[in-house]
Amino acid sequence: MAKYFTAKHFTRFLKLSLLCLLAVGGNYLLNYLCVFILKFPMFLDTVFTAAVTFSAGLIPGLVTALLSYIAFCIRDDSFFHPFILCGIVEVILLWRLTPDQTDKKIPEKPLAASTEMKVTTIIHVFAKLMVLYVLCWLAVSVLGGIIDFFFYGLGSNPKLYFSAEDTFKIGLLRSGIPLLAMDILSRIPVNIVDRFIVVFGGYFISRLMMKIIRA
Repeated sequence: MAKYFTAKHFTRFLKLSLLCLLAVGGNYLLNYLCVFILKFPMFLDTVFTAAVTFSAGLIPGLVTALLSYIAFCIRDDSFFHPFILCGIVEVILLWRLTPDQTDKKIPEKPLAASTEMKVTTIIHVFAKLMVLYVLCWLAVSVLGGIIDFFFYGLGSNPKLYFSAEDTFKIGLLRSGIPLLAMDILSRIPVNIVDRFIVVFGGYFISRLMMKIIRA
């Protein structure tokens, strides 16, 4: 087995490990800045997880998601962070529908043909990212609402801080809708913006990560 694990593989492993750790730090700092400092009604806790998934694949993406939520648990002095399930589902969606890499060398062709190919590639990538955005927005809103309902509602676990969706729950409580529906609906306006930043921001950050991995 040793002969298959070359110096090149070891170097790549070190790069990926460092990338995952840096991404965890990025997730932590961005979420902390958003929630506790600027107090924006967004989560922004998986931007760098998305970037790692786009650039390095499923396993590094899952590792980044797991380590990020461990970091959140330590910060919040909590034994378990139930919303890690949202992170795992999001990583799987991003991995399965990752757009084709746009940095592949384009064959030498006449200028008009080359430009047309670039435009087609950009449109293809944008369309796939939009599909990913909608899927992640819906999946994380529904799954997050269900987790909130069972963990904080039925489970009566204390909530440690005022989070993004709580801003919208206040208005929904007055309408008398069921608690589960309120938990889901309150996340939709948050994730409309939040997941757009995660998917598109994560993809553009991944372009830089690709260069580091391949260096």
